[in-house]
Amino acid sequence: MGVKEYLYAQFLANPVKEDCDWVCMTILWWLVFTGTAMNYITRMSINIAIVSMVKSQGAKHDNVSLVSECFNASIAHPTLNNGDVTGNTTGPLDADDENRVSWDEYEQGLVLGSPYWLYWATQLPSSMVAHRYGSKIVFGLSNYIMCVLGMLIPFATFNNFYLLIAIRVLQGVVGGFVWPVLHAITAAWVPPNERSKFITAYTGSSLGSAITFPLCGQLIHWFGWQSVFYTTGVIGTVWFIAWWLLMFDSPEKHPRISTTERDYILAEIGKTKSNEKIPTPWIKMLTSVPVWLVIFTQWGNLWCLYTIFTEAPTYLYYIHGWDIQMTGILLGIPHIMRVVFAFVMSIVCDYLLRTNKMSRTSVRKLAIAVCCLGQCVFNMGMAFSGCNSIIAIICMILATAFTGVDTSGQLASMVDLSPNFASFIMGISNTISVMTGFLTPLVVGFLTFQNQTSSAWQMVFLVSALMVLVPDIFHLIFGTSEVQEWNYPVKSTTQLEEIAKEKEKLNPKFEENDKNNTRD
Repeated sequence: MGVKEYLYAQFLANPVKEDCDWVCMTILWWLVFTGTAMNYITRMSINIAIVSMVKSQGAKHDNVSLVSECFNASIAHPTLNNGDVTGNTTGPLDADDENRVSWDEYEQGLVLGSPYWLYWATQLPSSMVAHRYGSKIVFGLSNYIMCVLGMLIPFATFNNFYLLIAIRVLQGVVGGFVWPVLHAITAAWVPPNERSKFITAYTGSSLGSAITFPLCGQLIHWFGWQSVFYTTGVIGTVWFIAWWLLMFDSPEKHPRISTTERDYILAEIGKTKSNEKIPTPWIKMLTSVPVWLVIFTQWGNLWCLYTIFTEAPTYLYYIHGWDIQMTGILLGIPHIMRVVFAFVMSIVCDYLLRTNKMSRTSVRKLAIAVCCLGQCVFNMGMAFSGCNSIIAIICMILATAFTGVDTSGQLASMVDLSPNFASFIMGISNTISVMTGFLTPLVVGFLTFQNQTSSAWQMVFLVSALMVLVPDIFHLIFGTSEVQEWNYPVKSTTQLEEIAKEKEKLNPKFEENDKNNTRD
């Protein structure tokens, strides 16, 4: 008996008991949750590892401002750095060694941003590939290939810079298939009245972010930066084995699901299926002002998020002199707070909608304003924090936390505008917004090139504040979350009347006010 047959016989072959509560859906939730966490661990591990991969800036350049003036400030690192402000032990002024490479800020920006060069290109094709080959193969292999490519990073780092960039680009191409497939998995497995709970599995990404920084910080401290990529590769392999053995594309294809669970899922999902094929209104969708307004608010949101995701370790290390262990621990906190803020704002927004205290448009504008203005304020706080590490980290935590409010703002508004074509709007938005992933490292590299000072980083955070503020102002004035008429296949006057009735059911109390406040 082989290993696969043994595992099936011992753990998987027994049919689920009839009185068990949705065992297969529960297992699928955990697989998706850990899969999204694994995806972010793989994507973000280099963001902190790069601090230890690169030789100290002072060793490469002369007669330029490369070391932060904060090393001479008493408030720079109040008790958080294992070394002193002169960097005699574990600060950014430590001696170079053979395990480090000589990359300037521009080259570091290329390494960090290259996965996003083509990440956008596979967003829309992902659903088509999953439809043909199955969500199990696409989601599982995409995640695992990213992990395998990650294990090649140490070899490429020491041998060929362009090989490293090619690996990072390929990681981005493969990674682009991951997230859109989640909607196909949800649609195939989860009844409509269970989807809100199931989609919480997507927040595994935030857990992955929270784990990545402290885990990698400890690995780098004890075993060197190369261990980060080997460890994440091993973890990814374990996850892939579990995914391959336990996940199936649909309840019909699952060999061990109980009759009760399968019949319930298929009966509930069948109620939402429509035999009518609605043509996609591409022209009306792409020329819709409300659609583009919400897309650009998401652009600003992700600009701030990716700036912190990719550049926070470098900022804390070179400006405030925090050692890699403390940096790792502190950078896990913002991602936990991001989940908390998302959860709290969802409760507030659902309450306002359920009790008709505000219209749907007003609720979405409120959530988007909280998301964008909160980030703007605390990015400015980081910009003017100077050498005060405590203020800097508090502002960083809150700036990241407010990005989580987009689940009740931008993302929800996309569904409100067109329930029938929400996936297309999200695909367009993601295709455009993920470009911030490679633009932000380039901008940071340009602004801080041979100039690792608080004044240079002040410009970085002011640009982020501006990026998130301007789209929000336009959305507050011109935005709406009314269902757009092109959402429906209009063929007759009767259908127009039915559309009007459906829109009235969505929010009868405030429909008239929204019409008066909405501009084409």
